[in-house]
Amino acid sequence: MSGKVYLVGAGPGDPGLLTMRAAELIGNADLVAIDALVSREIAAMVPAGTEVIHVGKRSSAHTLPQDQINALLVEEAKKGRRVVRLKGGDPFVFGRGGEEAEEIAAAGLPFEIVPGISSAIAGPAYAGIPVTHRSFATSLTLVTGHESEESTGINWPVLAKLGGTIVFMMGFANLPLIVRKLTEHGMSAQKPVAVISKATTREQRTITGTLANIDAKIAEVNLPTPALIVVGDVVKEHEIINWFETKPLFGKRVVVTRAREQASDLKRLLEESGAQVLQFPTIEIAPPESWDSLDSVIDALGDYRRVIFTSTNGVKSFFERLQEKGKDARALAGCMIAAVGDTTAAGLKGRGIVPDLVPEKFQSTALLPLLESDQRGIRTAVIRAAEGREELIDELRKRGGTVDLAVAYRTRAADYDIEELRRLIAADAIDVVTFTSASTVEHFFSKLTAEERARVNARAILASIGPTTTEAIRGYGKAADIEAKSASVQALHDAVLEQIAAVTA
Repeated sequence: MSGKVYLVGAGPGDPGLLTMRAAELIGNADLVAIDALVSREIAAMVPAGTEVIHVGKRSSAHTLPQDQINALLVEEAKKGRRVVRLKGGDPFVFGRGGEEAEEIAAAGLPFEIVPGISSAIAGPAYAGIPVTHRSFATSLTLVTGHESEESTGINWPVLAKLGGTIVFMMGFANLPLIVRKLTEHGMSAQKPVAVISKATTREQRTITGTLANIDAKIAEVNLPTPALIVVGDVVKEHEIINWFETKPLFGKRVVVTRAREQASDLKRLLEESGAQVLQFPTIEIAPPESWDSLDSVIDALGDYRRVIFTSTNGVKSFFERLQEKGKDARALAGCMIAAVGDTTAAGLKGRGIVPDLVPEKFQSTALLPLLESDQRGIRTAVIRAAEGREELIDELRKRGGTVDLAVAYRTRAADYDIEELRRLIAADAIDVVTFTSASTVEHFFSKLTAEERARVNARAILASIGPTTTEAIRGYGKAADIEAKSASVQALHDAVLEQIAAVTA
């Protein structure tokens, strides 16, 4: 039985522009043949067990020639495999998808075309340039500027007089040729031009000018490829509706050290503000080495006057274990519930429990002023990580109380690309490092050399979610630059935003 080939457009770079159909096919493929221009975030969506073949297809640097790519698709589909040919942009917009489809059809194999958002449209849109506009352009012309020789097959006399908007794709290296040909054939030297580098990514950069001066402007900067060239009066709109590159954190690289399964909200908030988020999850959440202490507390919940939760992870683990033992939130009836931090409180509310006590600071000892000075006769359960601090428990016992520790989870060092992190540190390419717990601080700095720690401290803004995390940062030679006003990722994001605004003002 033969398989099937899917020619799938991955879009221009921003993973948010990937179509739902493309994401579905990537997740169910047996083999993915992937272009170099597909973004790392989209490439990371390929499941771990799926075979991936990198076929290149970057300008003048192909890992596999086109005929070998065609043969690969046919051969693998004949084995009965679901083959996804993942291409940057759209398969049929200068993507050679038509050639691949012809070969697959000639082999008598089933195939499907999944369009992608072309950078020809998305790039200008992210630069605030509408490719059509009633006042400026009623037509759009797409041109490949890839060929290195002047005999590109482009009808320059017609193109120069066509009007509307012209988008040159893969033509950055030929910018001088494009400028010369258009002006030689009658286009005004004052015609607006934009060059958009790495369109739709957090590294996007747009340079505007005219045919008369765009060469000189580009020569003054170092623009990486891929880059689009937009010619037309619509370029004037860039100064008015440049929405993407004017975001408050645009151009800033922010490291998120939180466990990957918890980092999504912080990552989303930072990216919505324009930051390039680099995920280096220094910790991961794991079950405790033994459930004995948590099970003992759950079995005796009716004997406790107060239950204290110190983190959202503790809340999650507690209720999952509670359910496994055939119980639910009703088992907490009669207990006074305390939550350390707004996020922990929100986690409890999501389980139908409104905590009775929530201190202002994200610090377990901040509960102490809210608790009785005489704890005699009061039995308390503390639900926390194995690595938690002992000050709260010790103080409650000093006050005469009975305190039982229930270990609901533990944190351990997570594997991540330390070499990539080291490269960024050496290049002074990190603007902000965010920390959401003392353990993220410990596991981040402990993997670095003394020189690397010094570079991070000197170059990057260190952002803390609360006092305990701030204290851990101080242990590595620098006070935190930022401490969130409350223990939530929203507050941490807002603090980063305020600090960057203050620095750049």
